[in-house]
Amino acid sequence: MSYITITPREPREYDYKDVLVDNSRVSLYIYGFENFGWEVEENQVKIVESNKAGKTLIHFKRSRKILNRAELTRLQRNFEDNMKQIASLENSKTNLATGLSVSMGIVGVLIIAGAVMIAVGSPELQLVSVVLSIPGFVMAIMANFTYGKLVQLKEAKIRPLVDKKMNEIYEICDKGRKLLL
Repeated sequence: MSYITITPREPREYDYKDVLVDNSRVSLYIYGFENFGWEVEENQVKIVESNKAGKTLIHFKRSRKILNRAELTRLQRNFEDNMKQIASLENSKTNLATGLSVSMGIVGVLIIAGAVMIAVGSPELQLVSVVLSIPGFVMAIMANFTYGKLVQLKEAKIRPLVDKKMNEIYEICDKGRKLLL
């Protein structure tokens, strides 16, 4: 008769972390966190889509007995901070453009409404109403083009800043990877 001997495994202790990220940044977060000793959790069948539009929830785990844990955690916080700064820069490129284009559209519509009120109130001023409505239509239509142009200008300003932050992220990840070796 043969017996099967089972050797007990050492218990493994893990830290767990869930990160909610934009869909466009999922691969960058996975790359970054792997450089700090985190692994995408195997028990998750897939990366779970969140209820929030455009967001993904990623589940990570890391051994608690990892060497240089404090330094890796510090680097990870720097990584997360830089990622938040990049997201903030990306969001800032549409803030001014949205505000200005919406304001232009509202003013254009108000001018058109005023022209309609003039035409309805006194039919003899219809020519004035038509002349007054033309700038209103132009302003309402130009709001869209203004938005696009302002976003392009802001994109040109923030692109070097985003590139600089990305370089910092890659340096941080490189330091983390070296600590793991």
